[in-house]
Amino acid sequence: MDTADRLSQLLSIDQLARHLGKSTRHIRRLVTERRVPCLKVGHFVRFDPAKIALWLDQTRHPEYSGHGRSA
Repeated sequence: MDTADRLSQLLSIDQLARHLGKSTRHIRRLVTERRVPCLKVGHFVRFDPAKIALWLDQTRHPEYSGHGRSA
């Protein structure tokens, strides 16, 4: 994939917020706290979908196994 294709796929703050079901304010806070991978160009903040997917996988909590509880 060339650079132009990758740039056209970058997500805005609004798009990422909708994708994650969060507010834009929450996404901006994650950016400010450097807790989410992003690219900054001037005052624009953009997100690479592949890096976001990897970040989500890395920050995911282990699934609850339900040990010790009856169904």
